[in-house]
Amino acid sequence: MEQARGAATAVVFGEALVDDFGDLQVVGGAPFNVARNLAGFGMPPLMVTRIGDDANGARMRSEFQRFGMSEAGLQVGAGEPTGRVQVERTGDGSHRFHILPDQAYDRVQPAPMLGALAGLAEPGPGPGAPSAVYFGTLAQRTAEGRAALRALLQACKAPRYLDLNLRDGQASEATVFDSLCHADTLKVNEEELVQLFDWYAHISPGTADMDSLDVRLACAELITKFSLACIIVTLGPRGAVHYGADGEVTASGPADVPRMVDTVGAGDAFSAVYLYGSAQGWPLALTMARANAFAGGICGIAGAVPQDTAFYQPWLARWHSAA
Repeated sequence: MEQARGAATAVVFGEALVDDFGDLQVVGGAPFNVARNLAGFGMPPLMVTRIGDDANGARMRSEFQRFGMSEAGLQVGAGEPTGRVQVERTGDGSHRFHILPDQAYDRVQPAPMLGALAGLAEPGPGPGAPSAVYFGTLAQRTAEGRAALRALLQACKAPRYLDLNLRDGQASEATVFDSLCHADTLKVNEEELVQLFDWYAHISPGTADMDSLDVRLACAELITKFSLACIIVTLGPRGAVHYGADGEVTASGPADVPRMVDTVGAGDAFSAVYLYGSAQGWPLALTMARANAFAGGICGIAGAVPQDTAFYQPWLARWHSAA
């Protein structure tokens, strides 16, 4: 498996949870999806999360093992429930999601996390200093979670990648504001971008034309207000677009999805390739195109990550042969 240049790694902070359908439990959580994809590319990250000593926790640990990920950043809380989302099937084939409160991932402790982080920079063989820190908002819904993330960001000066990943009722505007103040790269979907325009920009344009002057101006205002390096907007079947602090706009068109199965984890797949490509030193346009293409590939399988890690090999082979 191809290794990231300089044996780079990333730090991924946030929730690892199961989507509980009653008769089926599916391991997920946006950060854990990103982490597993990075590991699939041969760039296993330091995944910082917390689980319980229960059956769902055992499912998480099995995924760490399946993807060859270190458990250095994995905390286990006795008596704490591993993160769970209750999924309710409705009569029309859709689902309702109930994100349960007071889960283990809400209680990440700074001391063991900082010890794991220090281990990355120890002399000798190993990945060395992190290439990036990935974080979102769900694991910040408690004061304890926010404090843990702040401790991580204070200790690790790597570029920060914020996947806003807003969920109804799970993040306050104050948490969003603070997260933006700590971010370098901001990744959002269309709905989240419009919400940020409403909160923080003088104009709130629609997103039908992502190259319009109004959208460019509103994104530039967000970049200036929060001292961002860039904003990435994922557009589903329309691709993705990158707005740089220098005013440059880089778009990637629709990905080829020969057989659509579901869109679960597509945004997380995009983030993983973007982080991987950045660590590899790929040009921006190439990184965006490959991230978009891999997100399309994930839409062709069931779930957020493949059941067989051999799924990653053709992608790596293609990228390596084109280098």
